[in-house]
Amino acid sequence: MENLNLVSLPNFVSVENLSVEEVETLINRAEYFKNGGATPNLTEPVYITNMFFEDSSRTHTSFEMAERKLGLTVIPFDPAHSSVNKGETLYDTSLIMEAVGVDIEVIRHSQNEYYQNLIYPHSHQHLDIGIINAGDGSGQHPSQCLLDMMTIHEHFKQFKGLKVAIVGDITNSRVAKSNMELLHRLGAEVYFSGPEYWYSNEFDRFGKYEELDKLIPEMDVMMLLRVQHERHSDDPNEKNFDAKAYHEKYGINKGRYQALKPNAIIMHPGPINHDVELSANLVESDKCMFTRQMQNGVFMRMAMIEAVLRGRKLGGHK
Repeated sequence: MENLNLVSLPNFVSVENLSVEEVETLINRAEYFKNGGATPNLTEPVYITNMFFEDSSRTHTSFEMAERKLGLTVIPFDPAHSSVNKGETLYDTSLIMEAVGVDIEVIRHSQNEYYQNLIYPHSHQHLDIGIINAGDGSGQHPSQCLLDMMTIHEHFKQFKGLKVAIVGDITNSRVAKSNMELLHRLGAEVYFSGPEYWYSNEFDRFGKYEELDKLIPEMDVMMLLRVQHERHSDDPNEKNFDAKAYHEKYGINKGRYQALKPNAIIMHPGPINHDVELSANLVESDKCMFTRQMQNGVFMRMAMIEAVLRGRKLGGHK
């Protein structure tokens, strides 16, 4: 295969250890694919499986589309009918996948950093299979983070000096945690808003918390987050949650939309709670990048998978 100056990784589980240069290379590669660039010519078969232990439509479908565009063989996996329901561990499931010939697992799991035991097994264990993290609990969501960076770069052609607000259920959002760290490193000015009880001072090192209406006319990017009710089982604020009240105080409605800068954009990782984070009639508005993000997700995930193919010398990579 041709020797390109591209990213090579044995696993892709977080954005924290990516250099700015690697992030820029991945964005450029994803944009290359989106613009019709040729996919790598695989000279050997590569087998990949998508193991989603949490519900997903966008991420799951997007990864599978990326895999098929790259020419990989996708091995179906249904957790509802797997031996996980008999008590099988994620490690043992992965051991089986490697034994039958799967090269890479794309995994979404409710446990934070589930991948640590797979990437760094005990001395008596010998698992060696590629892991791509499709979301771990409230930890990281590297593919969503990078497709967001691609969408911002596509629109503004840069990050330095951009003002980006992350708004909503920040404490429970793996998207927020991935994005705030990377945006900060890329040179953007990060701001936060939303309910203060879903904000932590630990985020102050990346940006500043402000009231939403102070941010609206100043921001280049409004990054909205879904209220994650499924992660609020022990949260006393959940029982008092009122969708209408939340929308009035923290949502983007017509008035706030019109107050945005002319070139500003709205982003949301989905699924959108209509008339909560965003008015239903604004989901397909000119400033809203929701469907653009989903489209870009296919191409960014192609770039991510390719990085692991290269890192593991799969498909004919030397």
